[in-house]
Amino acid sequence: MDDARSGVVAGATAYVLWGVLTLYWHELRGLDAFGLISWRIVWSVAVLAVALLITRRWRALLAVASDRGLVLRVVVAGIMLTCNWTTYVWCVTHGRVIETALGYFLSPIGLVAAGVVAYHERLRASQRVALALAVVAVVVLTIGYGAPPVFALVLATTWTVYGVLKKTVPLGVLESLMAECLVVAPFAVVFLVLHPSLQGASTLQRALVPCTGLVTTVPLLLFAYAAPRVPLATLGWLQYSVPTINLLLGVFLYDEAMPTWRLVGFALVWIGLAVMAVDTVRRGRRDTARRALLNSA
Repeated sequence: MDDARSGVVAGATAYVLWGVLTLYWHELRGLDAFGLISWRIVWSVAVLAVALLITRRWRALLAVASDRGLVLRVVVAGIMLTCNWTTYVWCVTHGRVIETALGYFLSPIGLVAAGVVAYHERLRASQRVALALAVVAVVVLTIGYGAPPVFALVLATTWTVYGVLKKTVPLGVLESLMAECLVVAPFAVVFLVLHPSLQGASTLQRALVPCTGLVTTVPLLLFAYAAPRVPLATLGWLQYSVPTINLLLGVFLYDEAMPTWRLVGFALVWIGLAVMAVDTVRRGRRDTARRALLNSA
């Protein structure tokens, strides 16, 4: 499997995991969101430390300190990641799963725009149609809310910045994520010392909290692997699986409201995705036929 294809597989798997992990975080409702994020950071550092020890890749991580520009990018990436985590967990534990869906519908638009502006990635006609439909859908959803969707905008902005930065950090998957977590780990430890966050937690919740490091690092490692191998536009469209899953969970499992304006907005996005998917399949068939002709020549 070549790098591009393996990157797409890794990215798609990461996004599906992020979608279904809403079930996991919803089980932690009632606990302080900031406390949960602090535990998430601490346990992520622990999991990554074990991985780095096993793979003997600590030296590459230490090299980060010698490059000021790289340090700055890692710091910003760590802050963006923490803000994204906190916003998402707060929404899920406060009955706003569908609002996270809006945020993750906005995120691919940011990634596609960043790919065009920063990396001069060219969009095919089908991608432009899908992007236009997505923009209309976001406008419909925003108007329907009757107010700026602050949490959704924070999710979209922080993830877009994080995705762009991942393209510019010349570190391995483990080293990059560990560096980002280490940036915010001291603040997480201080918060946990000053604000005990597991008071009133059920037995199940106390068992789930230590697993936050594992459920956090696995999809992020997959995303970090995919980011340098896949165009930002492709990553953007793959990310639509997350809000789709969140939407289904919010409506059918958590009984959140689904008025007509929301249904119209999401339908527009799905139509756009269908247009792009058909084009991708056709191009894949043409490329396969072309390679077959070259091999037979």
